[in-house]
Amino acid sequence: MTINRKQVNKMRKESHKGTLARAALKAGISEKTARKYLKQNDNDSVTKQSAPKPNPFESHWQELTERLEKAPELQAQTLMTYLTESYPDLYKPGQIRSLQRRLKAWKAEHGASKPVIFRQILKAGRQSQSDWTHMGSLGITINGHPFPHLLFHYLLPYSGFETIMICESESFDTLTKGFELGVFESGGVAVEHRTDNLTAATQKMGNDRVFTKRWLEFLAHYHVQPSRNNPGISHENGSIEKSHHTFKTAVDQHLWLRRSRDFKTREDYQTFLTMIKIKRNFARRSKIAEEINTLRELPEKRFHEATLLSARVSPSSTIQVLGVTYSVPSRLISLWLKVVVCRDSIDLLYANKLLLTLPRLEAGTLIDYRHIIDSLLRKPGAFESYQYRTSLYPNPTFRRAYDVLQASSLTSCTKRYLELLHAAKIYGENEVSSIVDALLNASKLPIKDAVCAHLKNKEPHPSPHVEKPHLALYDGLISSFSQQVIS
Repeated sequence: MTINRKQVNKMRKESHKGTLARAALKAGISEKTARKYLKQNDNDSVTKQSAPKPNPFESHWQELTERLEKAPELQAQTLMTYLTESYPDLYKPGQIRSLQRRLKAWKAEHGASKPVIFRQILKAGRQSQSDWTHMGSLGITINGHPFPHLLFHYLLPYSGFETIMICESESFDTLTKGFELGVFESGGVAVEHRTDNLTAATQKMGNDRVFTKRWLEFLAHYHVQPSRNNPGISHENGSIEKSHHTFKTAVDQHLWLRRSRDFKTREDYQTFLTMIKIKRNFARRSKIAEEINTLRELPEKRFHEATLLSARVSPSSTIQVLGVTYSVPSRLISLWLKVVVCRDSIDLLYANKLLLTLPRLEAGTLIDYRHIIDSLLRKPGAFESYQYRTSLYPNPTFRRAYDVLQASSLTSCTKRYLELLHAAKIYGENEVSSIVDALLNASKLPIKDAVCAHLKNKEPHPSPHVEKPHLALYDGLISSFSQQVIS
């Protein structure tokens, strides 16, 4: 360490006021160094630099630098391993820090050029960006169960306006749905929308990636120009990447304040995220107001692209739609159904009649116990190894009931549990669940007779029936109204 004249003068001055240790501390030097300079009459020596330390790798430094020139990616640890294996008598692993310092200095003088990030001037209304980010590191659970998921993030880089949406996959549907959520919340569209080279919007063509026809048609509906960053250069989408980090940090901080990372429902979690988003947008309200005034007008209608597919109902009373398994009523087994895939739902038709509407999933399975419970009661042995058995616990109360029945000394425990599901189908899941919960809390077995004793005054849930209206009645109303107007 180099000691300058000013430090020595301060140390000597302070030494007359107190102890040497205190003087050394005031001057920012060690007590040993202070004692040495107090003994010297000429403090010009403090400006002299100590001789540079010899390079312990001197004998093989030329060899190391030649390797680095040919392969700049080589790391100090790799070269240290090479030296210790090739020259074990000269080098030891403990010299790694010294080698790292030497290589860092060499690269500063002779190393290859590094890519430069050119900070851009952001213009209001010029561009929007979107991307997905994984949220698994935050340890979110729904009703005690792990909830692996993504967040779709939409951003206006100039003002920082952002929207978020929970999703399960990086699909075209979540891309378009998240984009529409962002533009309709902001009230307008930017000239350009930037993404990375995601497969939901681009496809490989030769050595390059080009935008898909569907993505181009979607953005054309909003009069927006698509753009993408170069493959492998994520910082070209830097604003959204930075926003990912800051939003996830904000979520983590609010979770610490909340003292729990468990949410009762997915909707509760979405509300939690929405409140964080609102707070972040409120802090940027002045720039957001400025940018909103520069956005282009939205079209009158959202983009809608329903897909028509067909699916055959398997002997398991399930269908496959875009990689997702759905259960359907067993009466439809072996039939070919028309499937109208909408953004949030799928409609199942047979003979051009709507039979069923199911919520659409991005991935996984949707098994409704009501569709198969009648058959399962006749074959209770199939329950234990059923492929989708976890779907037959509608909520934690039913799972708890199954575990209690299995631990009891009763026979046919599986069938007794299936009888509870059958009662839930007839009388309503919430009704049966509340009774089962009360029985469990009272340390009573949740068997069919005990549940039915509470349900004896309840009517089974009726199946809704809507009669098809006769169009002639409307014609009569129109004629009657016309006559009144004329008279």
